[in-house]
Amino acid sequence: MSVDCRHIDNAPVFNVTLKGSGRRFAVAAGETVLEAAQREGIALPYSCRAGVCGSCKAILLDGDCGYPRNPPVALDASARAHHAVLLCQAVPASDILIEAREVTSVEDVARRRLAVTVARKWALAPDVVGLHLVPAPGEARLRWLPGQYLDVLLADGKRRPFSIANGPGPDGIIELHVRHVAGGGFTSWVAQSLREGDTLHIEAPLGTFVPREDSERPMLFMAGGTGFAPVKAIVEHFLALGTRRRIDVYWGARSAADLYLREQAGGWTRAAHDLHFHPVLSDPEQAAASGLREGFVHEALLEDWPDLSGHDVYMSGPPAMIDAGRQLFAEAGLPEGQLYYDSFDYAPDVLAQILGGRAGIHDA
Repeated sequence: MSVDCRHIDNAPVFNVTLKGSGRRFAVAAGETVLEAAQREGIALPYSCRAGVCGSCKAILLDGDCGYPRNPPVALDASARAHHAVLLCQAVPASDILIEAREVTSVEDVARRRLAVTVARKWALAPDVVGLHLVPAPGEARLRWLPGQYLDVLLADGKRRPFSIANGPGPDGIIELHVRHVAGGGFTSWVAQSLREGDTLHIEAPLGTFVPREDSERPMLFMAGGTGFAPVKAIVEHFLALGTRRRIDVYWGARSAADLYLREQAGGWTRAAHDLHFHPVLSDPEQAAASGLREGFVHEALLEDWPDLSGHDVYMSGPPAMIDAGRQLFAEAGLPEGQLYYDSFDYAPDVLAQILGGRAGIHDA
């Protein structure tokens, strides 16, 4: 069995079989396994859709595939040796059998395209804008699961993904936390030009970073920067359920101002009997000035919990934090099936530019 990357041109239709459930679906020529699964209404885990974050990793048990789009940079030598593949980029070269997690809770929530109106815009931090979006007149209220994200559809056909920072409610409000990337075309426009009453076009819901309720293990949440948005949505979901599982939330940033909802997160500790909030700052001077814990957020979590074998861990943030967590948490005994993560630092086309060695990040 070979999983070497190569171009596959004029490929015929092949079938994918999921070992766990026995479900089977066809993959059209040039289509990735993830795209085919989504077309068939089968929810397999994913996040960045560019082969970078590793959320969609699966084990290839039989057959062959290649990577004609982007190289699977999230797979290290050990993963390749164990026949790991990335479903968001893998294109079958034969019928294949894979072992992959299925997120069946997502399958009942239909993806839609709709117009939304900006109902509120406010400053969360010096470089973070909060948005409340509501369905435009004539649009039905959106359904989603806490932790999922949406794509803003741009006029040039590009997309910009943003995690939804709240769960669905009767008011239909969709909350976003948009970080302004210096030199970024779209986020600069949001920060400087977007106005209340403006209309955006979105596709949602997307993603499989959602609550797993079939466990009684204590939960650890780790967020970096605006990766706090989906963590907030999932934590609030468990609080609304009245969970009695212990919850620890670690939020890392550079400065105290970047912990833009620290007061609200601290309020969770008063609302829940066993919830603990741990803000962490990477800048030593900022940490000293604010009296907050200093260091990298994943190091703080491991310092408190050196053995992760009995926890469920949710993490969301920039790729560097996700990569560190994936490696170090496994070394701390965390089974892969108890780790859920989201990585949304850049849009897929921007990631493709980076991987292709072309322009830097100029259109975030």
